[in-house]
Amino acid sequence: MRTRLSARTGMLCAAAAATTIVSAVSASAQTTVNLPAVTYGTVRAGSYANAKQGDLLSTRSSANPDYLRRAIVKFDTQNGIPSGASVTSAILTLTIKTGGADASRRIAVYQVTQSFGDADFTWNQRYVSQKTSWSTAGGDLGSQLDVQTVNSTVGGKVTFDVTPLVKQAVAGGLGSSRYTRLALADLDASTADSYREFVTPKDPNAANRPVLTVTYGGSSTITSTPTPPPPPAPASSGGTTLRVLQYNTHHGGWGTDGVWDVPRLMKSALKANPDIISFNEVEYKDSWSKNGDDLALYLSTLKSLTGQTWYGKFVVGSGATSGIGNAIVSKIPFDTTAHDQLTGGRAVLNATITVNGRTINLFSTHLDESSSSTRLAEIGEMETWTNGIAQQRIICGDFNAQSTDSVSAKMKETYYDAWATAQSDGTATSFPGNTGQTRNSRIDYCYISHSASALQLKSAQVLDTRDANGVQPSDHRPLLVVFDVK
Repeated sequence: MRTRLSARTGMLCAAAAATTIVSAVSASAQTTVNLPAVTYGTVRAGSYANAKQGDLLSTRSSANPDYLRRAIVKFDTQNGIPSGASVTSAILTLTIKTGGADASRRIAVYQVTQSFGDADFTWNQRYVSQKTSWSTAGGDLGSQLDVQTVNSTVGGKVTFDVTPLVKQAVAGGLGSSRYTRLALADLDASTADSYREFVTPKDPNAANRPVLTVTYGGSSTITSTPTPPPPPAPASSGGTTLRVLQYNTHHGGWGTDGVWDVPRLMKSALKANPDIISFNEVEYKDSWSKNGDDLALYLSTLKSLTGQTWYGKFVVGSGATSGIGNAIVSKIPFDTTAHDQLTGGRAVLNATITVNGRTINLFSTHLDESSSSTRLAEIGEMETWTNGIAQQRIICGDFNAQSTDSVSAKMKETYYDAWATAQSDGTATSFPGNTGQTRNSRIDYCYISHSASALQLKSAQVLDTRDANGVQPSDHRPLLVVFDVK
């Protein structure tokens, strides 16, 4: 539970994904998926070459470098498409948001040959935080994939055929990464009205967001409304264990004694011997963190306590540059990370790891504390986004909801409640006097997707974090969920 309302204005930012669609073809089963953009932005030359351009996808041709723009976008074909799948079609669809007076512009789509940061790139740098430059300023453009004439009709659609690149990416022909990275550039001569802007993944209307529609072959027919499998069975021997911890930190580590003590909080988390942790109420550059960086402090403290490197990612809930948000911290290096903003100034954070050869997508979120209708809206947005991300999926967080209310019921349509499932299996444990309450009641959850067939639930546990005086490092208790990964 968050004990204060954010002072920042909550933006209504819908999830950046189209729901995955699957269909069958008679001769040889085909699967079609609509993949959302996981990273995007605009780079601008001239005096803006080192400046991030914000929530924008735009192109412009100009003889003046200050006005020259390119749009860059990345899609998760690594986790969204099975490795080695036979791709038959890959179409990028964009929606025109606005344009200059020019009736038409030739826009080309290119491969981007090097990786770039999650909203962390400019015309000059592909990783601003790491001070890593592009080999060629403006985006390391590779082969040209398609060219389309784009008018200025607001709401109009434009499609680009990027099949050759997606085939190569999925087949592993681009090196260690199987992501699809694209750039859009205006090919026509410079004019005052060459500007084109496209709808971003944050647009409230899901039908207008960028989407990569990929069709690939398969060995069996898949329907769009599969019957959910039974809940995860108690784990058998073998496989690799994954220990997931969900922990609301109370503004970064303010204990029930009113003392901010990050080492105490990290020691409490380490008692569970977690592999990966979902932290809520992590703070950045505000009064709660004493104008510091909670995540950086968490990572340095964990390394000091354990002698090993930990990996972390943080997102501010409102999309601002400072304040309260969610973090994922892991012993296991991240394959990739992404995030999406939700209604009410909230967010959902994603980190992808590999365990026993399986892709695991862990999500961390923190839903609105005061309104059930807002929480339902946030879940709807979150599920729209996560549905475009590969299995195996685990969603952790402080849902500010009871296990019997409409919010939990909505989640259970496509996810299993790990604690409830473990209770049914006889593998849920806690300490005397506690029956699963993570705060005054049970509001922290770990959910497992119905389709996460490689995750076998082993146990769930609410941990007692009290010291000899009854003081806790946070006003929440952590929830530990253990899986065998098959």
